[in-house]
Amino acid sequence: MADEEVPAEEIAEEVEEEVEMNVLDALKEVLKKALIHDGLRKGLHECAKALDRRSARLCCLAKDCENEEYKKLIRALCAEGEVSVIMVDSGKDLGAWCGLAKLDADGEVKKAVRTSCAVITDFGEETRALTVLLDYLQNQQEE
Repeated sequence: MADEEVPAEEIAEEVEEEVEMNVLDALKEVLKKALIHDGLRKGLHECAKALDRRSARLCCLAKDCENEEYKKLIRALCAEGEVSVIMVDSGKDLGAWCGLAKLDADGEVKKAVRTSCAVITDFGEETRALTVLLDYLQNQQEE
């Protein structure tokens, strides 16, 4: 009977961790799900095409992008299509989250390619991370 009680406690701990999911963790998970379901566009060319076609649902833009014209174009296309923009601190992090990274045996990022923009066209499946992210975006729009 003691063996049956331990998994119940572990499940309770996992539920508590999900409740405390922050926006960046939610964004990472949503980007991975979009990549799996072929709903992720990376780089200026692919993102501009998706935004122009109005198939984009969410845009991620790196704060450390040096080219102001690049940022201005993406923001303008997002405003035109009424797409929410999430600013990410580092382009290397964004690239790693989009699958543009080489991993070592432990699953740690060994080398990441920097990308300044990523657009989600298909979220894939409904997850807790997606609801956390959409709630965050809705709160940002209300403010």
